[in-house]
Amino acid sequence: MRYYEMGVAIAGYNPDNRDAIKAAADEEWDFDDWDDYPEEISARGRGGLYGGESEEAFAERLTHAIWRANGAYCSVEVTCTYLDDLPCETYEYGEADYVMFVNGD
Repeated sequence: MRYYEMGVAIAGYNPDNRDAIKAAADEEWDFDDWDDYPEEISARGRGGLYGGESEEAFAERLTHAIWRANGAYCSVEVTCTYLDDLPCETYEYGEADYVMFVNGD
């Protein structure tokens, strides 16, 4: 399993299908609360890709589910962030740092 944060932004959809679109997307990924704007709905969620599925394959699967729920084309933007290997900084302080902290230095 590879751990990801996925984001989706959907625009140009039929407003009558809003709930169906959200439900279809939630079937494909565990999205958190949805943001509803007049022209766009969006959500983010964290989870894992299994069985060697690529980011591109996931994005295509999600987009197809949304198009099916909308019953027509709409704009679907999928953002994939791989969380297992992000750039990061690590900080560790030793006893000398503690002494400085205690002494107010």
